[in-house]
Amino acid sequence: MTQSRYFTIGEYPEGLPERSLFQLETCELPELEEGEVRIRNHWLSVDPYMRGRMSGVKTYVEPFELNKPMEGGALGEIIESRHQQLKKGDRVVHMGGWRDVAQLDGDQVQPLPDIDVPPQAFLGVLGMPGMTAWSGLELVAELKSSDTVLISAASGAVGSLAAQLAHQKGCKVIGSAGSQEKREWLEAHGITAIDHHQSADEIKKALKKAAPQGVDVYYENVGGPMLEAALDVMNDFGRIAVCGMISRYNESTPSAGPANIAAVLIKRLRMQGFIVHEWVQGHEQAFYEQVGPLVANGSIEYRETVEEGLERTPDAFFALFEGSNQGKMLVKLD
Repeated sequence: MTQSRYFTIGEYPEGLPERSLFQLETCELPELEEGEVRIRNHWLSVDPYMRGRMSGVKTYVEPFELNKPMEGGALGEIIESRHQQLKKGDRVVHMGGWRDVAQLDGDQVQPLPDIDVPPQAFLGVLGMPGMTAWSGLELVAELKSSDTVLISAASGAVGSLAAQLAHQKGCKVIGSAGSQEKREWLEAHGITAIDHHQSADEIKKALKKAAPQGVDVYYENVGGPMLEAALDVMNDFGRIAVCGMISRYNESTPSAGPANIAAVLIKRLRMQGFIVHEWVQGHEQAFYEQVGPLVANGSIEYRETVEEGLERTPDAFFALFEGSNQGKMLVKLD
């Protein structure tokens, strides 16, 4: 029998979870049923949306089940298969993360596309974060080369690709980041950088200096004072693609919304929240064709922060909210 080690949570936390919330457990996997595959994971993805799944409340995705294996993006190699189209040795991506060995219905896994990049890129720049960046700009915001674009958390897994894609399209791009090192990385890639760890008034001043002509497209990852400042500098008929609001994910009580929310009406803004799988469905091939070559030839640069070992998965999760990661947060397994 094959064993699987996996993480569970036994309760739904309020505020930032404690490290003790995450319990590493072991089970014996049952024999494969027809259509199933067994996968040894080599890479795990850790993402901010996972905090919402710890709330116990259904949003656009079901919450984690208490005392059951947690889930998340993962990449691994099939070690046993009873699926007609999948064979032993195939490398695949799937949602059986937070564990070392996953057993899933084969229809729930996807073989890696034939693009010459390191495999873990399919969890980041060519995976869900990359598709989120691309679809938010191209499909939701309908980006034009003449646009001035503002991207919050522009050094993260999603924001860093969104910033580079907008820049390569010819847009003027402003990106926010929380550390000097991250802002220097943005500046080195032709993106004007501002600090989003300021008050709304301070961010507004920085934005008006960076974009005196105003902003046409805002790619929202942060919320809070950053959103209020962005509303202040948006041009009439601007478009806001709302991907996430990480500043609010660990709040134990709701915070006040933007004081200038009336700008949505006064400026006739279009503000669209979006979930990547609803928008990218049917456009996956276009994404790979447009972004894949740019990643393969080095035109798009991406960064990864890697924790080593399954036991470090919760630590990788906490790093997302400390702002200590550079680009995509990954866990590498043996």
